[in-house]
Amino acid sequence: MKDLMSLERGLQTIAEGNLSYRVSMNRQDELGRVAHNINQMTERLQKQMLKEREIENSKMEMITGISHDLRTPLTSIIGYIELLRTNTFQNQEEYDRFVNNTYNKAIHLKKLLDDLFEYTKLNSVDATLDYKQVDLYQLVDQLLFDFEPIAQENHIQLQKDIGDSPIIMSIDSNKLARAIDNLLMNALKYSFKPGIIYVRIKKEFPTITLEIENNGTPLTSEQENKLFDRFYKVDHSRSSEGIQTGSGLGLSISKNIVELHHGTIALDHVDTRFTFKITLPIHKPD
Repeated sequence: MKDLMSLERGLQTIAEGNLSYRVSMNRQDELGRVAHNINQMTERLQKQMLKEREIENSKMEMITGISHDLRTPLTSIIGYIELLRTNTFQNQEEYDRFVNNTYNKAIHLKKLLDDLFEYTKLNSVDATLDYKQVDLYQLVDQLLFDFEPIAQENHIQLQKDIGDSPIIMSIDSNKLARAIDNLLMNALKYSFKPGIIYVRIKKEFPTITLEIENNGTPLTSEQENKLFDRFYKVDHSRSSEGIQTGSGLGLSISKNIVELHHGTIALDHVDTRFTFKITLPIHKPD
């Protein structure tokens, strides 16, 4: 009877919302199993509520982040348009500068919206890939060719070790190109200037590994653990002044794309050296 009353008090305490409470009962019979199951149920409920609270906080952070990121370039665009609308410029040179700045801010705003749209698509339950037979070597080589001018503008040298033979794989080339480009831009943004970005391809059957390495300001363990979180941004003081702030979705988008390809993405961070590694199966999974 004493143990039954203890069970009743425990259930009443839990029902009142104290999910940290655990029924204490040292028995090996049916009552002991009931107490054990009650404690397990309470622990699962507690974890579920914590998870739901984290999801709700994440939603609020997402809304705040989106609002801030979209408002900043939009405010600048409105400001420049107002200057142009009221003819508040001294000469043609200043007029051209206002127009150019407005255009750049509009492009930046479009990039933020594109990132958000891409992230939403990749996280939907029906996200799919358009698999085609593609030469990964040629894809990476073309991406580096297109990337080299902006790297040179930012005093960054590209060094590649990607071989010269075809690597035929079944991939979604557009999405995978987006993932790789995000990593290249991340390396560019956070590299020491002048500096070097190393790009390597390693074929280790049954996988292919693409490595993008740069040197930059070290991260704390907390920063490193959050790098692939959506909307997470490292302190802006680490980024290049000439490169506009991103949405905080780039690495998260890359992670989603790679995982949709049944691959993995990871960071090897030692002191000032950062090496992002994309590992993909050579053959398309069934």
